[in-house]
Amino acid sequence: MLKESISITALSSTSALGDTPVEVWESYLDGQHKMAEIQIGEHSVWASKLTTIGESNIRQLRLSDTKYKELDPSVLLAMHTARKAITAAKWREESNFGVNIGSSRGATTLFEKYHQSFLKDSSAATLSSPTTTLGNISSWVAHDLKSKGPDISHSITCSTALHAVLNAVAWLQSGLTDKFLVGGSESPLTPFTIAQMQALKIYSKEREIPCRAMDLGKKRNSMVLGEAAAMACLELGKKGNALAYIDGIGYATEPLEHNVSISTDAKCFQDSMKMALGDMDPTTVDAIVLHAPGTIKGDLHEKRAIEKVFCNKIPFLTTNKWKVGHTFGASGLLSMELALQMLQHQTYISVPFFNQEPKSDTIKKVMVNAVGFGGNAVSILLSK
Repeated sequence: MLKESISITALSSTSALGDTPVEVWESYLDGQHKMAEIQIGEHSVWASKLTTIGESNIRQLRLSDTKYKELDPSVLLAMHTARKAITAAKWREESNFGVNIGSSRGATTLFEKYHQSFLKDSSAATLSSPTTTLGNISSWVAHDLKSKGPDISHSITCSTALHAVLNAVAWLQSGLTDKFLVGGSESPLTPFTIAQMQALKIYSKEREIPCRAMDLGKKRNSMVLGEAAAMACLELGKKGNALAYIDGIGYATEPLEHNVSISTDAKCFQDSMKMALGDMDPTTVDAIVLHAPGTIKGDLHEKRAIEKVFCNKIPFLTTNKWKVGHTFGASGLLSMELALQMLQHQTYISVPFFNQEPKSDTIKKVMVNAVGFGGNAVSILLSK
């Protein structure tokens, strides 16, 4: 149990769903996926790209300062989204807030660009190292916002963003700071990254709806990659402007059965969800936003874990990956955004492949799940 409440006072994102909370909510209501077939390297693949407005905002940011011209898209996505978040939370620049932003893959665009150049003439560009370090994202966001608190980066694959939440909660509970900006940023639509997912035989070859997340009867994997960033402002205590509160946090890691899969009943998810619940009655959870990446085993094993924890009183289950694909390190915060939107609008967002009636008309508590390569699960319990 948390020693003191944690308020989420802002959450901002940029993705194929939109660049503002209104655009994002409208995307959730329209019943359409936001993926398109695009050319990446020599292949035409399904992908989830930023909206036209989002791309324009990132382009303007890149041109706004000569120092920003050489930054990886993942850094610019984070900077743009972080600016929106602290504005919405009414935080002042140069105040004492921490920054913890992670990424699963990091500076993929620049890594591939610099490596291709190196293969040609065996020399590296001057900025190849400083612009591709893992700490590059958080450090540039902290620089841009002139924050004076701790500055942390990490990569814990697809649960990166929710691990940032865990870390911030620990800092806030310790009393070392009372505000933390957390999130994830990913720009993985590059030839080598796509090739890696295709090599795993998990990338989508579907036609009508490319990512069939939570279609538990699908016969082939259907993961689709997307670019996105999402940031949340966390504050210690119950704040009047809170969008929601963090009631519980859970985390777990399980021994690997395979490099890319979790166990058949996702023991890591069972443990993380139980830890997030603590002594709370599981029946008080109204909905769960699943990680559900659109793979056969990933979706099914997470569902089995939920059945183990919640028995015959399963909450309403949903995911956003059928709409926006898998945004790797940013995905957990995009899932948290969906949870906040459902709490705010008191509306359940369903998945076309999974028919389920809500157990209640109101939405008071929503759990958010994430897991990545390595079986590192996180569960966050939110309340209105």
